[in-house]
Amino acid sequence: MMLWLTLFFEFFKTGLFSIGGGLATIPFLYEMMEHYHWFTESDLLNMIAISESTPGPVGVNMATYVGYHVTGNNIFGAVWATFALVLPSVIVICAIAKVLQAYRKNPYVQDMFYGLRPATAALILSAAIGVFISVIMPDKQLVFNAQLGLTLVIMAGIWLFTKIFKNIHPIAIICLSAAIGILFSL
Repeated sequence: MMLWLTLFFEFFKTGLFSIGGGLATIPFLYEMMEHYHWFTESDLLNMIAISESTPGPVGVNMATYVGYHVTGNNIFGAVWATFALVLPSVIVICAIAKVLQAYRKNPYVQDMFYGLRPATAALILSAAIGVFISVIMPDKQLVFNAQLGLTLVIMAGIWLFTKIFKNIHPIAIICLSAAIGILFSL
C-alpha cells in the first residue's frame, strides 16, 4: 500500500511542477531513480528513448512505464502513475480556466506566463545535459574509447543532417537513429 501511495505522490508532484511538457519530467525521474531505486539509469535512458519515439506525451509514456514496472508489471500500476501525473493539470485547468479567461489580457498574467518560459527552458536543458552525460559517462567516469568517439561522431552527424535537411520528417530521423543504434549496437 505504501508503494502505491508513494508512486501516486511522486507522479502527482511531477505533474504539478514539471511545467513545459514531458522533457521537463526527466529531472523528477532522475530524482525518483536516485531516491527510490525503482529503475536504473540505463532503464531511464531507455524510457526516454522509447517515450520520445512512441506516440503520446513523453511524460505520460514514462509515468505509464514506471508505474507498470514498479508495481510488478501490474497494468493498474501503469494507470495509477499516469492518473497521478495528469491529475494536477486537470485540477489546475478546471480551477483557473474561467479566471484566466477573464484576466487573459492582464499584463501581470501575461508577465507570469512569460516568466515561466526560463524555468521551462532550464528544466529541459537540465534533462538534456543529464541524458548527454549519462550517454558519454555511463559509469560516472569519462573514459574516451572507440565506442564513445563513434557515439559522439554519430550524434554530431545526425545533428548536422537535421540542420542541412530541415524539411525531413521527424519519423525519418527517429528511424534513421534507431537503425544506426541497432547497426552499431550503441
